[in-house]
Amino acid sequence: MRSEIEQAVQLLQRGDDAALEQALALLQNTVFSFSMRVCGQREDAEDTMQEVLLKSVPHLPKFDSPKALVVWLYKVAKNRCLMSRRRSKFAPHPDLSLEELMPDRKELEQLGADGSINPEAFAIRSQEAGRLRDAIQHLPPQYRIVLVLRDMEGLTDEEVTEITGLRSGTVRVRLHRARLFVRKELIKKLKPGSRRAAGASRASSQEQSGNKQPRPVRCKAMFAELSNYLDEQLDDSLCEELEKHLDGCGPCQAFLASLKATIEDCRRLPSSAPDRVIAAKLRRDVMLRYERAMANRAE
Repeated sequence: MRSEIEQAVQLLQRGDDAALEQALALLQNTVFSFSMRVCGQREDAEDTMQEVLLKSVPHLPKFDSPKALVVWLYKVAKNRCLMSRRRSKFAPHPDLSLEELMPDRKELEQLGADGSINPEAFAIRSQEAGRLRDAIQHLPPQYRIVLVLRDMEGLTDEEVTEITGLRSGTVRVRLHRARLFVRKELIKKLKPGSRRAAGASRASSQEQSGNKQPRPVRCKAMFAELSNYLDEQLDDSLCEELEKHLDGCGPCQAFLASLKATIEDCRRLPSSAPDRVIAAKLRRDVMLRYERAMANRAE
């Protein structure tokens, strides 16, 4: 979505009506898509789109930096999404536990035994995109916001910290756990009868029965750093240590591949577009307010 914001800023700087309408259309698409990913309901996303666009009127003339507009726009949209009338979806949730999100020994053994596990094997098909959306909606909101901003909207860690008000370390922790949660949800929903589904099912049954298999200590030590490794944010010594472990551990290679595929699926998930009639009406209202704001500014 970053390219759409950059285009919008360039159009706003032109100052003519045609450019303004094009800019508003880009901003509408950005806000609506983000809101759908966070709220999960079209009506809530439309309400958010309307409120954010109308609230932006007095501010639009001031933006000459895409980064400034990105932070402002997403911050307002995020706050509106979290105040949605469907508040039950955003009720307090306990923090996600890294321990619960990691595979136990049985799942690792299954991962290592199944040679078909690789990013391509885990890649989500377009007709299965609903599974991924459902998994994201099951994330606690404080994790969902970070995942959507970082992996789906394509923002940087720095931008996410500015939008959420979180420290950079907290953003990295929540992002990693959100990715692990979505991966685990997708594993649960693999088609019955597949080798991967069977392995995941056996591991899940053992967990529920209290016979959870312990994980290898060296594998467990690597898990907390996998997102930093994939995002190239590990220092050289830790990176070397992790790669050395991966070279000799097939199950961890398979787990990393499935996590990488989950991240790529999130990044490729198609965005949603607002209803054309509703969007056109809103643009007309915003343009009238924008023209008034510009006229008042010139006086």
